[in-house]
Parts: sequence; C-alpha cells; structure tokens
Amino acid sequence: MDHISQVLWQFLEKWLTNFSLYPPEASKIAPQMDALYFFMVLVSLIGLTIVILLVTGFSILYSKKRHPVAVQIEGSTLLEATWTIIPLGLFLIMFVWGALIYFRVYTPPANAMNIYVVGKQWMWKAEHPGGQHEINALHVPTGRPIQLTLISQDVFHSFSIPAFRVKREAIPGRYTSVWFEATKTGTYHLFCTQYCGTNHSAMIGDIVVQTPDEYKKWLQGSTSGMSLAQNGERLFASLSCSACHNGRADARGPALAGVYGSKLTLTNGQSVSVDEAYLREAILNPSEHVTQGYSPIMPTYQGQISEDGVISLVEYIKNLNSNDRVEQTLTTTTLLPESEGKAAAVGTSTGQTSTKQGMVKQ
Repeated sequence: MDHISQVLWQFLEKWLTNFSLYPPEASKIAPQMDALYFFMVLVSLIGLTIVILLVTGFSILYSKKRHPVAVQIEGSTLLEATWTIIPLGLFLIMFVWGALIYFRVYTPPANAMNIYVVGKQWMWKAEHPGGQHEINALHVPTGRPIQLTLISQDVFHSFSIPAFRVKREAIPGRYTSVWFEATKTGTYHLFCTQYCGTNHSAMIGDIVVQTPDEYKKWLQGSTSGMSLAQNGERLFASLSCSACHNGRADARGPALAGVYGSKLTLTNGQSVSVDEAYLREAILNPSEHVTQGYSPIMPTYQGQISEDGVISLVEYIKNLNSNDRVEQTLTTTTLLPESEGKAAAVGTSTGQTSTKQGMVKQ
C-alpha cells in the first residue's frame, strides 16, 4: 500500500510541476508545507462534495412535486452539534499545524549560516559572510541551514523562493529573517512577490543550490578578498569607534566583545537581547538604546553609513570575542573608500572627538 502511495505521489508531483502548477520540493520544510496545503485542499473538496450532494438530494427529496404542502421540520441538537464540532475540529487542526510550521520557518537553528539580502528597486543583493557579493542570485549548499537576514533600501519588497516554500518581506529600516535548508541541487526561481514599482516584474533572480564541495569551490573563486567582519573592522577603525568601545575601565562606551547574543539593561530599565536588529538600531539610533551606566554621548550614523557598511559593522561585532582586537584598532590608520570615509570625517573634523566617537550605543 505504501508503494502505491509513493507512486501516486510522484505521479502527482511530476504532473503538477510540468504544468507549472506546483513547484518542486527543494527544501526540508517544503514537504511539511505541502502536506498542510493538500490537507486543506482535501478538506475543502470533501466539504464541497458534501454540500453539493446535500443540496442535490434535498432538492429532489423535498421538491414541490413530492411535497406540495410545506411541512415544518424541527431542528436536531445532535445534528447541529455534529456539523459545528467537526468543522471546528478540522479548523483547529489546520490552525495548530500551520502555527507549528510558521514558528519552525521563522526560528532559525543556532548553527545556521547567515546571509544578508538587501532589496532595492529593482534588484536583490546578497552578501555572504566571507565577503562574496551577488546580484539577483544566491548560491547555497545542500544540507546546511541558511538564515537570510533581509532589509530594503527603499520600499517594501517580498523575497520569495517557491521551490523552498519560503517568502519573507524586506522592510525599509528593519531586519527580518527566514531560514531554509536546501535538499536538491539545481537552479530555482527567485521572485519579488510584492508590487514595488514600475519594474517590479524584473526583480527576479536565481537560487543556485550546490553540493558542499561545489559551494566551497564557488566561495574560493568568488571572494572579494575581505570578509564582512574584516570590512567591518576597517570601518570600525576609520570611525574611531575603539576610542569609546575599548573595554577599559574608564571607557565612555560599553565593551563590545561577546555582546552579541547577550542581554543588556538600558537606562530606562528595559532588558533587550542583542541580535542583528538591535546592533543595527544601536548604530543608527543610539539615543534610543543607551546601556545602563553610560551617558548618551554617541552620535547617530543615520545617513552617514551605507546599508552595506552597517552590515559589515554588525558582522564585526558579532565575531568580536576579545577586547584585544579592539585595542589594535586604536592605532589603525587605514581608511575606507571615499563613499564610506565620509562618516569618519563627520566624527573627527569638528574637533569633538571626545563625544562623537563610538560604535554601538553606550
């Protein structure tokens, strides 16, 4: 019986795929989502069939020809309870099943590899931890959880990979995340599924799934020479962030080593978890995230650092495990290209280095 079921399932999957009604299942979550989807379709079809049969049967049994004089039929408590409890039970099953899948999709495992995706009219830019950059494409390996951290530089976009059953909104000014684990090698479609302007239909791309060995070769051949964390360290030095965030006893800002993944208490008494979203907000809106025990002296870098620069800084802080590394940046003189270096000039040219230096909000 199981063999017959597998044959029927494969036939149904190939038939729907060939007719472009059903994308292939290429991630671990895809079969679970499809199972829920087909369960809902099955329940709907059964309900539709029952309604059609009842309407047809009642139309015949209680037609005017058979019953020229109308007769009042009293209700049945058992019948009413039955057609209320059974649909309610089915709806609750769908709700709980869907909720479990939802939380599974939007709760990435701890060992997931994080890739940043920036949406803008009308393209997707992916940034790998090793410094690899892609436009309207994303290379990933099979058998490894991949977390996507998304943000938009302009309007709302929606990052969708039908073959993975993954869709997540890219929102201006805020990180969102979703994860998947690819199971089949190949090239799959990437879409923006939320209307975002004139060339919305052109905001497409390819997801290239490779074996781990092939992905490793691609990483080696696509490196830009510096990882995101290394770029972040260079920007950290050029902004003189280490003048405040150096881990010393008299530092004007809190130590950043090991801060990622911890909990901080703010001056208003609120306890916050330090994740990518918090680090980004602390860089761009420091006055809203003042750590307890420190003064609100850090300037905002809103509009002075590009989204790519913020991502690099976030990755640097995430990987910062010792203040020794921060101490080294105190003597670093390497500057970023002019487009990124403008932020450093703002913090130093006014001569207010005592109050306009820092990275994550004190």
